[in-house]
Amino acid sequence: MRIISFNANGIRSAARKGFFDWFRDQGADVLCMQETKAQEHQLTGPDGLDPAFLPAGYHAFFRDATTKKGYSGVAIYSRREPDEVRTALGWDAFDEEGRYIEARFGNLSVVSFYIPSGSSGELRQGYKFEVMDWLKPILDEWLASGRDYVLCGDWNIVRSAMDICNWKSNQKNSGCTPPERDWLNALCGEPGGSAEGWQDAYRRLNPDGQDYTWWSNRGAAYAKNVGWRIDYQLVTPALASRLRSCAIAREPRFSDHAPFTVDFDMDLGG
Repeated sequence: MRIISFNANGIRSAARKGFFDWFRDQGADVLCMQETKAQEHQLTGPDGLDPAFLPAGYHAFFRDATTKKGYSGVAIYSRREPDEVRTALGWDAFDEEGRYIEARFGNLSVVSFYIPSGSSGELRQGYKFEVMDWLKPILDEWLASGRDYVLCGDWNIVRSAMDICNWKSNQKNSGCTPPERDWLNALCGEPGGSAEGWQDAYRRLNPDGQDYTWWSNRGAAYAKNVGWRIDYQLVTPALASRLRSCAIAREPRFSDHAPFTVDFDMDLGG
């Protein structure tokens, strides 16, 4: 099973840059997309979803932001039609920003998450902390449910100095503050241990890796590889032994984020 997570920073923009041409060659079972920045009706024609946004052989599901157009939004593409698709967790302030969609295949849930960024100021950083506090018991419940989960997405938080180029200078910046890192690390099991927490697929497979998934558009961050690793696939402990390999597709560039692929030693849904 191959799952790709990708923050598109606009699905139409990514498509124009060739993302879906690239995606067709990846052999993915599931694609979790974040920041689609579109309403589903803007991607459709008289016969349904425009082929430019729907590779042959895939089903597509969207959760658009209803708060404002051209903002946020998540999607899931899958070869196999899911048994169920969920698009709300019960808090309107979060759900209406289009930040969660879940596809269920038997005992497996694949989730596309887009955790808020607090970089625009204190108000949004405060909201980000509210989201973190509210999500914690939900994630704890999922972890204890007996279902297999793969949580894909842009979490807008780094875990350690290995996940960001300029560690010291970012300690007070959103995404690298100690409370945010403590929250995410408390969710995650230790990279090489047996902790019964969410398992960071990249870190399990690359204990000493220093790769990034996002680069600022300011300056020459991408050219100089001044990046952050903020795009994750977090899996339930039972799936940790099924992690086979992963890859961050730094090139070609479709967005300010890179697609993150994880291969599992299992079939979709079992």
